[in-house]
Amino acid sequence: MAAPGVPGSHVMQVAFMVEDLEAACMHWVRTTGIGPFLTVPHVVLEEYSYCGRPASGLDFSVAIAQSGGVQIELIQQHCDNPSAYRDTVAKGQGGFHHLAVYTDDYAATYARYVDQGFVVAVDGSFGGFRFSYIDTSATLGCMIELIEENPLQSDFFARIASAAVGWDGAEPIRPGFPMMAQ
Repeated sequence: MAAPGVPGSHVMQVAFMVEDLEAACMHWVRTTGIGPFLTVPHVVLEEYSYCGRPASGLDFSVAIAQSGGVQIELIQQHCDNPSAYRDTVAKGQGGFHHLAVYTDDYAATYARYVDQGFVVAVDGSFGGFRFSYIDTSATLGCMIELIEENPLQSDFFARIASAAVGWDGAEPIRPGFPMMAQ
């Protein structure tokens, strides 16, 4: 089994769209015992490409918990902008959205999907590192998110995994970046 946050060709995350992030976190904690969830509120993508066209202003929040070698990511979109999230899960609905691959060879991994004829729903960068959503929903029933390996992301993934080790149920929802929490 791959260690959490270690890049490779393996699926390292399963993601779901939710309408209420905090309520969804608590449902996961009560139902599965998975936790704690580390949250990153109101991520705003200022510049990215959506379906091959420039886009901006996508506002969403995430909460991520570790379960063995796989992360559970919950995503709440706050704005009404068209997005890869809404392409497969309609506003007002919740459900499975994507599998994520954290890769140290972003260009080759990206090309592998594009060369198979899959459409890139989103191309962007965050903190200077690339990510994309590849629309594999017709074949796999979901999108694939590609995340380029980078030190900040690796550190965040390690903190998520560390929080889950020996978790006793306390503080089931925590800020993902406590130094930035208000």
